[in-house]
Amino acid sequence: MRFEVLGSLRVVRGETELDLGFPQQRALLGLLLVHTGRPMRMSEIVDVLWCGQPPASARNVVRRYVGALRRLLEPGLPPRAPGRRVLGRTGGYLLEADTDEVDLLCFRDLARQGMRAAATGRPEEAVRHFADALALWGGPVATGIPAATRAHPHFAAVERDIVRTAQTAADVALLCGRSEQVLPALRRAAELEPLDEPLHARLVMSLAACGLQAEALTVFEHVRRDLAAQLGVAPGPELGAAHARVLRQEVRAAGHVTAWNMPSARPKSPEPFIRPAQLPPDLAVFTGRSTELDTLSALADTAAATGHRPATVLISGMAGIGKTTLAVHWAHRAADRFPDGQLHVELGGFDPRRAALEPVEALRHLLTALGVPAQRMPEGADALAGLYQGLVAGRRLLLLLDGAADIEQLRPLLPVSPGSLTVVTSRNGLPGLLAAGARPLRLNLPTTADARAVLARRIGSGRMAAEPEAAEEIVARCGRLPLALAVVAARATSRRDFPLAALAAELRASHGSLDAFSSAKGAADARAAFHCSYRTLSAQGARLFRLLPRHTGPFVTAGTAAALADLPLCEARTLLGELAEAHLVTEAAPGHYAPHELLRAFAAELTE
Repeated sequence: MRFEVLGSLRVVRGETELDLGFPQQRALLGLLLVHTGRPMRMSEIVDVLWCGQPPASARNVVRRYVGALRRLLEPGLPPRAPGRRVLGRTGGYLLEADTDEVDLLCFRDLARQGMRAAATGRPEEAVRHFADALALWGGPVATGIPAATRAHPHFAAVERDIVRTAQTAADVALLCGRSEQVLPALRRAAELEPLDEPLHARLVMSLAACGLQAEALTVFEHVRRDLAAQLGVAPGPELGAAHARVLRQEVRAAGHVTAWNMPSARPKSPEPFIRPAQLPPDLAVFTGRSTELDTLSALADTAAATGHRPATVLISGMAGIGKTTLAVHWAHRAADRFPDGQLHVELGGFDPRRAALEPVEALRHLLTALGVPAQRMPEGADALAGLYQGLVAGRRLLLLLDGAADIEQLRPLLPVSPGSLTVVTSRNGLPGLLAAGARPLRLNLPTTADARAVLARRIGSGRMAAEPEAAEEIVARCGRLPLALAVVAARATSRRDFPLAALAAELRASHGSLDAFSSAKGAADARAAFHCSYRTLSAQGARLFRLLPRHTGPFVTAGTAAALADLPLCEARTLLGELAEAHLVTEAAPGHYAPHELLRAFAAELTE
């Protein structure tokens, strides 16, 4: 049996092409094929086949199509028997087939081999794999099903993967002078994406590398006219640079060229697989957060179970609430789920001691951990990202990205192929990351019992038991915030001759100030931590935050904020949303916001 979806939808048994039936039945088969081996929920199937407007009988119609496909693919199958091809799963169906039976699975396997060969310094071998993969592509995916269905993201995603593979193949072919092997597929990809500038830049370069300078310049001129006519813009820097290099006949000296172009720099054999183990040390005194740990495991399991896309979990929360500590502790517990290793990058989006890490530097850090020597790293963010994606493709890695400032800092670092899990921590809610499918875990303050256990673990349960009232007051004065508890516990540990009552008295005396929660060396400093979140606010958002201490009630509403800041109600509501996004206030109930008491003290200090 041979299933084809990379072009016309076809199924061939032996030498006979099968009649796939009604258009919607064909569409169902195409949908199951692009997710071969992975279940599709009935609700997803119905949504795709009827473009979001299904009739009341839709589910019954799908079941009839499934029965017809089973009989078509397995002649002689007894009535109502599930067979071994189209299998029922809880709430849906999946198509079962081997890799060599489905052109899409063959394509992905060859593309992964090409990525690995390129990443380990074997560009000629990589080009062969890429060319073989792209040769399986015969045109628009799933041709022959209804056009409205074919336009659905499930099919568009496959075409995006093909275009990305063609781009990568073009880069590698330029490195080793084999552009003619991928040029036909690159031309087809450009026809599919007529306004994709990075793709056309590679087509222009590849044509020139094959001695077709006139055609390269003609392609550039067509794209330039189309961009002007349809979008009203001129070609961007990448396409413009490709055009200039062709005019100067500098194709082989272009930015795509790396150490692979120099024979002396090419490795004689593949480099050994590097299994990174970069997790920071687990916190020895970690305690509590059992619910959050279970939730994190469940989110990771759910994300991994989807199988057809990369898995990402976002842990967000206010400064000092323990996002990194939780992520690192869970990562150590879950490390054995990821046999290919663990990667870690401190992005520094909210680090008071340094600027946030640029994506290019983060990519270099990750590539170094994956065993790429500095002299083999290409120039430019796109080339670095391509090398990185090739190295992680097909591997089961745990990637911890700590302290992300925004989605743009993260985008090049997120694996694009399934198998790995990325855990991101951030003080921001990162709606762009959630829109891309990340699973959210919003971290709240620990329970009083957990906060008490945190303090006991740090200063000793005996000392806590000797002065229970003082211990309770310390927990309360810290507002259960883990960072504040850590600062006070460090002081208590360094002065074991001090009674806890004395420390509680200090906190009582400094009520309304952050002096008791600040470190001289800044290693654990609540004020510095809060300031990093504060500096990300807009001017109006920062002003509203400074005004919050003037309101003495337990909650701030949009009406309260409008009165405090003398703003229209709609603008006040927007600014409260900004403060909540930065976790400088918490939405305790719909439309009712409250800052943590230490954040209220910080706002008061800013006003003074």
